[in-house]
Amino acid sequence: MAIQIPEVTLNDGNRIPVIGFGTYQLKGNEGATAIENAINNGYRLIDSAYNYENEGTVGEAIRRTSVPREQLRITSKLPGRYHSYNDAVTTVQESLYRANLDYYDLYIIHWPNPIQDQYVEAWQALIDARKWGLIRSIGVSNFLPEHLERLEKETGVMPSINQIELHPFFNQEEQRNWHEEHGIVTESWSPLYRAAEVFKNETLKEIATKHGKSISQVVLRWHYQIGAVAIPKSASPVRQVENLSLFDFTLDNEDMETLASLTRPDGRINNQNPAVYEEF
Repeated sequence: MAIQIPEVTLNDGNRIPVIGFGTYQLKGNEGATAIENAINNGYRLIDSAYNYENEGTVGEAIRRTSVPREQLRITSKLPGRYHSYNDAVTTVQESLYRANLDYYDLYIIHWPNPIQDQYVEAWQALIDARKWGLIRSIGVSNFLPEHLERLEKETGVMPSINQIELHPFFNQEEQRNWHEEHGIVTESWSPLYRAAEVFKNETLKEIATKHGKSISQVVLRWHYQIGAVAIPKSASPVRQVENLSLFDFTLDNEDMETLASLTRPDGRINNQNPAVYEEF
């Protein structure tokens, strides 16, 4: 039986699960099978992107599963090379054609690309695409408070979600607090950091042993308790179920303080600072 996942309400009134499924590098038949398994195992929030080149794979997984489309929350993202208004509108349409969907539940600007400086134009395109029924909720990824403030100032619309790099080694407390103050849901990409390093971390091992849980479950439970929506990825059906099994235990204050101590100023995986990083 699929695990029942709690939901969080966005600032536009729509709701999404508190944990989703990442699809980066899941392509073709193997990718479609992995995503189909994830849906059958209980995931309802599926994250993809135009630049992942797998929107069609996600659409195929949706067609294969018996779970009704209206129960799913499907996400894709706008790449930096299509930030101009007309290009952004066309790309949203192309994303829908690739996945063979009538609408996306969530569509996100992948990076602000501040040097290019067209993200406000891209945001206006998403606002209009939502009015036209192509998108249910609109959000951003990797936006700093200065970028978010400018969106609201110039369009009057604040994103529902900001998807940011977030894990115990880079916990983004200040950014998360800013989101909370402004009604934005924080979504975590790379929530498990680098698996090879995470699974060797002695601090995480101790907390996992204490609760009789895996390190992945401890880290994903931490995301849940700090109010972030995590989107872990795994092609393994066993690991998919394991990653969802985080609602039957609680990290205590000592655990949370210990996890908070792991964060580092230079904790980004690839040093992708949104203030200067450009992604096309």
